[in-house]
Amino acid sequence: MSETVMAPGPAVAAGPGDFPDWNQAAAHAAARVPDAAVTAAWRALNYLCAAQLYLNDNVLPGRPLRVEDVKEAPSGHWGVCPPVNFMLAHLGPLTAWRPPGSEVLVVHGAGHAGPSALAHAYLTKTLTLTGSGPGWSAADLRALAAGFPHTRSYGGEITPLIPGVRYTGGQLGPALAVAQGMVLDAPHRLVVALLGDGELETGAAAAAWTARRALLGSGLHGAVLPVVLANGLRMGGPSLLAGLDEAELRAYFTGLGYEPFLHDGSDVAGFRTVLAEVFARLRPLGVARPQPVLVLTMPKGATGPEEVAGRRIAGTPAVHKTPLKDPAHNREEFDALAAWLASYQPGTLFTDRGLPSDLVRQALPHPPPRPRPAPPVAPLAVRGTEAWPLLSAVIRERAAAGAFRLFSPDEAASNRLHLADGPDGGMPAWASEILNEEICHAWLQGYTETGRDALLATYEAFAAVNTSLLVQHLKHRSARTATGAGGLANINYLITSLGWRNTYTHQNPGLVSAMLETENPTVHVYTPADATRAAAVLAVMLTGRDRANFLLADKHHTLTFPPDTFREELTVGAAIWPHLSTPGPEGPDIVLASAGDVAARELSAAAGRLAAARPDARIRYVHVNELTVLGHPDTWPAALPDAAFDRLFPTGAPVLLATVTQAPAVRALLAGRGEAARVRVVGYRDPGRPLPSADLLEHCGMSAAALTAQALSMLKEPR
Repeated sequence: MSETVMAPGPAVAAGPGDFPDWNQAAAHAAARVPDAAVTAAWRALNYLCAAQLYLNDNVLPGRPLRVEDVKEAPSGHWGVCPPVNFMLAHLGPLTAWRPPGSEVLVVHGAGHAGPSALAHAYLTKTLTLTGSGPGWSAADLRALAAGFPHTRSYGGEITPLIPGVRYTGGQLGPALAVAQGMVLDAPHRLVVALLGDGELETGAAAAAWTARRALLGSGLHGAVLPVVLANGLRMGGPSLLAGLDEAELRAYFTGLGYEPFLHDGSDVAGFRTVLAEVFARLRPLGVARPQPVLVLTMPKGATGPEEVAGRRIAGTPAVHKTPLKDPAHNREEFDALAAWLASYQPGTLFTDRGLPSDLVRQALPHPPPRPRPAPPVAPLAVRGTEAWPLLSAVIRERAAAGAFRLFSPDEAASNRLHLADGPDGGMPAWASEILNEEICHAWLQGYTETGRDALLATYEAFAAVNTSLLVQHLKHRSARTATGAGGLANINYLITSLGWRNTYTHQNPGLVSAMLETENPTVHVYTPADATRAAAVLAVMLTGRDRANFLLADKHHTLTFPPDTFREELTVGAAIWPHLSTPGPEGPDIVLASAGDVAARELSAAAGRLAAARPDARIRYVHVNELTVLGHPDTWPAALPDAAFDRLFPTGAPVLLATVTQAPAVRALLAGRGEAARVRVVGYRDPGRPLPSADLLEHCGMSAAALTAQALSMLKEPR
């Protein structure tokens, strides 16, 4: 590949709608940072990773290594660290000399690269190990190694507990799509996605390559640079990419619409030339031109021990974790460890006080600018008793305020969402569709992680595809909040096309059950009774922070209930419906409670039948607008206080609760506050075969007739 020589020019600031001159950034970095500095930074990162895995002491080797310096039980992952470190070392100068006003973020798809992220945080002076703040010292360096995996503070894997990390690698798969979501509507931003070749075998990663085509022409975006760490191995053996030769690799990525650049990392000067060419070819995500992809074919575990006592290590799965299993008790492994650590010449990389050497520091990125949060959005108005199109109006109104995206798996029209004004409808630029739930979630995740609001609208049955991604995303946000970095835009799901009116294969309300099972306090499951209430809930969801909201709203709406209790349902989460309740100060003989529109439709009809059949019975009707209010206040922040719960559901009165979700999830909420025994919960049950909608209601005990029969039987039971 020919070398391109670029003379540095004057720095030009990128305006809010400008795409930066990344070619100029590479030129400045090449002119100001020597190759030797990048090499030293790479060696320093590698040394710190190996030290974290193996050393308790003598990190700054002032004497020969001793057995007592070595950890009794080494743990962690080595193999992915060298290629990740290689990229971090090379990105340092490019980040330092980025165009004014621009931003460079790194997404670590390889979750096992925790030692690399920790080492990088130490070198960039953002890691607090001793004292009251981040620093460089011999004590900090010893704490970095001896404390690994830092279980109580930073952990040992890629999570936001480590400064600078914006993605939790344990999600495994969506890193590239998350990077795409981060640069939407942010032309000043470059996201470098570090992708392990094992990760590329996942469905989410495979889909993300072509998913960018769904974003063409969708606005002014930043750039994503995918970096494939094609090291040849996953944990247990060769990766699928390892079976492709160079011509096949090039053909593979070219066919996906990318321009591949391959390098084995053996030559720093040559790699910097390749990286400069890559930066010169960076384009906004929404441009219909081939994008560069960098394929680093450095062997897994490079620079580590090749062989010990006749046992081959390099090129085998042994490099995935700790290649030397017991150097504290095995003399040959101890000698190999001493030689391995010494090969990095740590005395030339750090001063005796633990500071990176001047040469290393030349290759480090400058401190990043403070994040620029999106301006706050005024709460959307909660308006009158219009029909279902009001939900679409709420979405359009929020989009008009800016910093908003809607993602949908090719189902917006099917879900009766009218996103564009006018009779012809259509898809506005702020709405993107692709027939892949995981990609939609990853885009939402990246977009909200960088401070903007988003909504994912999908069929109820297909939303469950994202269960694992959401569980990991909730963990990511919990860890992020633990660092004090809260204030993220909400995770917002609009779940419609409910299974009550759908085919057998499209019946799966399992996502919200899984979310409730996490007992994550940010989770809120909204079950409004009609379209007007659904629109009001959505207006609240789209202007909040630090919540994971799931709105269940059937697209087929036939009833609108009186608005008298509207505000109480929104603020408290549940309310008594007077028009279906027996008046008077006496307590009820039975409480009928609905959660969701289909449940409200059927149970409200049952309330009328029950009143006709038992005019002597005192009935109280309650609608539950948010399911977590039923849980225990120690677990769920929105839960009803005991006095409020007792006002709605007086002690001693049996309760029949109909929910559009699966019943066990609601029973678990009630069990948390010791109320499961007197509440009979009716919800979705798999019929085992296709049934008409009316028959499905009967099968689940959810029809008005079935609910009436259950209520009558409960009235007969002794109180």
